[in-house]
Amino acid sequence: MKRSLRFMIPLLVAASLAGCAGNDNSQPAPGGQTSAPQENTAEQSAKQTTYPLTVKDATGKEVTFAKAPERIVSTSPAETEILFALGLEDRIVAVSDYDDYPEAAKTKPKIGGVVKPNEEAILAQTPDMVVGGISMEKPVADKLKSLGMPVYITHPTKMDDILNNVLAMGVITNKQEQAEKVVAQMKKDIAYVQEAVKNVKPEEKKKVYLEFSPGWTVGKGEFMDELITLAGATNIASDTQGWNPISEEKILQNDPDVILYASGITDEKTGVKLEDMIAKRNGWDKMKAIREKQIFGMDQNILSRPGPRITQGLIEVAKAIYPDLVK
Repeated sequence: MKRSLRFMIPLLVAASLAGCAGNDNSQPAPGGQTSAPQENTAEQSAKQTTYPLTVKDATGKEVTFAKAPERIVSTSPAETEILFALGLEDRIVAVSDYDDYPEAAKTKPKIGGVVKPNEEAILAQTPDMVVGGISMEKPVADKLKSLGMPVYITHPTKMDDILNNVLAMGVITNKQEQAEKVVAQMKKDIAYVQEAVKNVKPEEKKKVYLEFSPGWTVGKGEFMDELITLAGATNIASDTQGWNPISEEKILQNDPDVILYASGITDEKTGVKLEDMIAKRNGWDKMKAIREKQIFGMDQNILSRPGPRITQGLIEVAKAIYPDLVK
């Protein structure tokens, strides 16, 4: 699916504003889990959540769930992927217009965009849980909360945040064991990459430039930067914080060994693909990465969605940077 610049910029702005809020974004799994009888024996497991359950989301607001949510609306593709990974397909009643994974997500009713979803469409689903990602506008979340909707907002900026989001949603939905299995696999992926690149010496670390939307890169404090670090390389934008418009001259001066970009993105105004924009910038043909053809397209959804597939993105990033080490 092509993502236009017009679509990406609101997401970046929303993420940047949220990142400046100064909140503690780590999200440990909520407490309150003890053994309790369940009506559906198929749902029984060694770990059960006790309701009513009150948790804090990434905004610091408390959310109370009287029982395990049965009608869930997700306004964020990453959170939708988490819910599906927990086996909650039958409880997901609506998703955002951009939810396209897994395949079953495409068949769910749509409730609009990720920045400002349609409030009426959400209310029409009579949800007992609304999950919002980093791009949901605060006034929208506040409005839904004022209407009595249990709105749970996530804002992962680190890999640990993503893992903890999975665990937290496992507790909220009484899917703790499944959440732990998902997280165990994600940790296994991380360990695989770290083991593969552990002998890369500091002076041998490759310099990487990442462009995930036309004219935008990412610095410290965001999980995309952490992907490069975990892969044993150096992000040339790591001297900046958060999402940043690029400086073509600075990138040329840094002369990256590898260029990564989000594939499938086309500039809405010009119709030019992102990879062609990168290759044709003034002077960039002199860069080592372009001279040696070390420029690689990454699946934009796997790269940018802070959900269960982010560690697959890590493996793909590591393979592109160190193909001899990560198979």
